Amino acid sequence: MALTNRYKSAPGAGTLAALLLVLVFGSPWYADWARDNTDPDSAGGWFLRLLAWPAWRFDSSDSIQEIIAADLKAILLVVLTFVFLYLLPGSQLARARGTLSQFFAGWAAYVFAAALAALLTALIRTNPSLLGALQAAGDGAEYGLFTGWIIGIATLGGWRGRR
Repeated sequence: MALTNRYKSAPGAGTLAALLLVLVFGSPWYADWARDNTDPDSAGGWFLRLLAWPAWRFDSSDSIQEIIAADLKAILLVVLTFVFLYLLPGSQLARARGTLSQFFAGWAAYVFAAALAALLTALIRTNPSLLGALQAAGDGAEYGLFTGWIIGIATLGGWRGRR
C-alpha cells in the first residue's frame, strides 16, 4: 500500500493523489454523470458535484479560449499542488512521520493550489474581470477546503529529506 511505503516523498505522494483526483473526477464523463444523476440540494449530491470542479475537457461547444482555460486550471492545480507541498514546511520538518502537521500541510497546499489555479485561469477567460477572478479563487478555495483532506492523507508518512 502506498501509505506504508517508507521511501515515498510527501510532495510526490500528494501530487500523485491530486493528479488522480483531477483525472478521475475532473473528467468530462464524471462531470456529466454528476450533473445528470445527483441532487444539488443534498449534501452528497453537492459534494459529488464539487469533486468535478477542476473539469477538463477536449471537446465542447465553448470557445477555444474557455477550453484552454479549463484545461490549464486542471494542469495548474496539479503543478501548484506539488509546488506548495514542497514549499510548506509542515511535511518537510515534522519530527515524526505521519504527524498532523503533514496532514494539514497537504490539505493547505491543496487549498492554496486550487485557489491560485482558479485565479490565474480566470484572467485568461473570455471577458475577464477582477470580480470574476476573485469569485473563481473563492470557488477554488472551497473545492480545496472540502477535498484537500484527501491530499493530506496521501502525504502522511512521506519522506522529508535526509535520514
